Amino acid sequence: MSEEASQHSSVILRKYKGMNQLLICTLMICALLLVCCGCEKDSGTKGEDKDFEIDKPYERGPLSVHVRLQKSEMTIAQTVTLELEATISPEYELRMPEVGKSLVNFGIVDWDSPGDKLDAENNIVKVYQYRLEPFLSGSYQIPAFAFEFSDANDADGKKYELTTEPIDIEVTSLLGEDRSKLQIADIEDVVEMPEEPGYLWVWVVTGIGVTAIFVVWFILRQKRIVELVHIFKPAHEIAYERLRVLVRDDLIKAGRIREFYQRISDILRHYIEHRFELKAPERTTEEFLFELRDADVLCQSDKDSLAEFLRHCDLVKFAKHNPTAEQIQRTFDLVKEFIEKTKSDERKIDVTDSVESNEIVEAHSL
Repeated sequence: MSEEASQHSSVILRKYKGMNQLLICTLMICALLLVCCGCEKDSGTKGEDKDFEIDKPYERGPLSVHVRLQKSEMTIAQTVTLELEATISPEYELRMPEVGKSLVNFGIVDWDSPGDKLDAENNIVKVYQYRLEPFLSGSYQIPAFAFEFSDANDADGKKYELTTEPIDIEVTSLLGEDRSKLQIADIEDVVEMPEEPGYLWVWVVTGIGVTAIFVVWFILRQKRIVELVHIFKPAHEIAYERLRVLVRDDLIKAGRIREFYQRISDILRHYIEHRFELKAPERTTEEFLFELRDADVLCQSDKDSLAEFLRHCDLVKFAKHNPTAEQIQRTFDLVKEFIEKTKSDERKIDVTDSVESNEIVEAHSL
């Protein structure tokens, strides 16, 4: 091959390699763009909220309600999500409907509530979600729900009600049209069951061993029995002891504001339970204030102070409200003043178990 032909072949080869490199770079860039687009689409999809096929809004005065249902058709093996969202002005008190008592053809598998929050207009928003399962297939209705609300500043305590409409839902069977063709098969002939080997001796030995252990335990216990002296304390002394522990822990200095409000709210609720026999710890704020309204154990000014305290605590615990130093001190002083004003030695609480537990803890720490 001549030198001129060799040089010509070399030029062609370099051009071919250059085109291959350019083609490879172009393909890599296209693949990278496709991956980026796919990631953006996936991230957008994952950020979407759960869709509700049915969303019915209702409004009356300061209250607006949304009743949402995930779907209107389902099989008997599926569950469906029901969401109740209520938005109300902070000057009003709201009582959410008791969904469990209203349902007839559905059972509640699970429920959840993220807690109260504030919208852009400082209205209180309550959201409750229920996961329901049907009992039988057929055409049913999610029943109407009644939301009761009243003006917190109304001395007469007049109540208003917003009632929603029922929602139709179809529950289909897994068998479909073949359900009508099903037939009950004849029972098979009687088969004698094989005799199982006897384990009577095992039960006898086990019974003797359990009896022996119980007798030994009873004898040892009799030797250690001492007379139990019950210890009683007034409700306000128990509350003051818990307040002293709260001050000693100094949660505010550590920046644990929500824990401080959780504990001081718990102290006041248990004091109310011990002092007035009102089930404050087991109730939500709305339920407790609704029950307290008809109780005659407190005057109206004390009821108003309690309502102010509990709502302020809920804003810090659930709405992530950041209180000022003056509000924190006011909260602590309000609890002390309420306990001091309502304390009494007539109602005493048996704290024997608490004292014994503290003694055991102190003995172990020594």
